[in-house]
Amino acid sequence: MIQVSETAKNKVIALMTEEGYDAVNDFVRVGVKSGGCSGLSYELKFDKSKTESDKLFEDNTIKILVDKRSFLYLVGTTLEYSGGLNGKGFVFNNPNAQRTCGCGESFSL
Repeated sequence: MIQVSETAKNKVIALMTEEGYDAVNDFVRVGVKSGGCSGLSYELKFDKSKTESDKLFEDNTIKILVDKRSFLYLVGTTLEYSGGLNGKGFVFNNPNAQRTCGCGESFSL
């Protein structure tokens, strides 16, 4: 399960609308790839279609797709959005990460 905070939900809906996606019918695709200063980094993008290898979650009215490989790294993660003075962007609060980098965009297990 991946959760979406209220702040992240509002930002996702605004960005999806801005980029021509429909927040009711389209998806947020969340994944993990090799790279970043801690070994693994997060991916977040919008998608209009689901594949057979995707797991589908819905939280706070946001439909989230995660490929099966990334799912193991993301179980229990909460997607947050920070718009403060120290930075702006999506933040992954991942209970599986044992170490994260200073920017919060990469992690290791």
